Amino acid sequence: MNAGDHDHAGLRRAAELGDAVAQFNLGTLYFIGQDVQQDYTEALKWFRRAAELGNANGQAALGAAYAGGHGLPQNYTEAVGWYRRAADQDHTDAQLALVVMYHEGLGVSQDAVEAIRWARRAAGLGNAEAQVVLGGAYANGRGVPQDDAEAVKWYRLAADQGHAKAQYSLGAAYSVGRGVPQDDLEALKWFRLAADQGHVDAQAALAHAYAAGRGVVRDDTAAIRWFHLAADRGHPIAQNNLGAMYAKGRGVERNDTEAFKWFRLAADQGIAEAQYTLGLRYLDGQDVPQDYVAAHMWLNLAGAQNHEHARRARDQIRHDMNADQIAEAQQRAREWSQARQPQPR
Repeated sequence: MNAGDHDHAGLRRAAELGDAVAQFNLGTLYFIGQDVQQDYTEALKWFRRAAELGNANGQAALGAAYAGGHGLPQNYTEAVGWYRRAADQDHTDAQLALVVMYHEGLGVSQDAVEAIRWARRAAGLGNAEAQVVLGGAYANGRGVPQDDAEAVKWYRLAADQGHAKAQYSLGAAYSVGRGVPQDDLEALKWFRLAADQGHVDAQAALAHAYAAGRGVVRDDTAAIRWFHLAADRGHPIAQNNLGAMYAKGRGVERNDTEAFKWFRLAADQGIAEAQYTLGLRYLDGQDVPQDYVAAHMWLNLAGAQNHEHARRARDQIRHDMNADQIAEAQQRAREWSQARQPQPR
């Protein structure tokens, strides 16, 4: 018998004798398949025993199992009941789960005020994720009066705990002077902390700061590095900006093929400026065969987002197209838009 077998046997004995902590821990081993064969049914048996003895971790775990349909039929009402029992014992993850349930109306009537009540309770207990949720609620006026200063207060509490989204949000507040005095240096500090943790919006913001010389000496090489990190992960604005860097040869050797690739990726995600740029490239035949139909399509899509330069260019090239070409371009634009309509849940 190895040490793991001995520990497992001791844990099981304690669980069978009614130790709620041991029951929860044993359930966790079965749930994740650590030192034992993964078995949701066995895991839930022990979570339920712990939960019925009042163990908050067991109650929260049972709530999560009902919410996710792990090992038993999904049941949001049951999930809420068990989350609430754990939340009443100040289990902050359960409190945060109730925020989601009330916000989405899962197992309860949708109630923004109740969601905020649980977020505030968890945030007051130091839960960083809840602090971010509360900061976002104040920033956007969801369930509470809009208050930028209050948003910054909660973002800062979470950011000081190393929460990347909070760090980015705090950087964004300093960048535009929302709830705090505008301060490029402070914005850069928080963007960098979040970017170093892989927060994609922070990576794009840090790239922009280097490209524009905001809060730091302009450094196109550093800008390219951070734009690439964000663009490679699908950040559409970073993709558009990276395309512009390649098109101008900033921080990298000019490469129209690479520029076109990034403009196209950004355009396919709906960035109007990238769509406008693609339209001009097809119009001029820059690194692609000249194609008035494709040009009209992309200019039309950008114009639909109130891009005035795109609208004027689209209306101008109509004079060089016949009716069939215009109809085809409009059909392509419709198909592109329809393909990107949100699917019903």
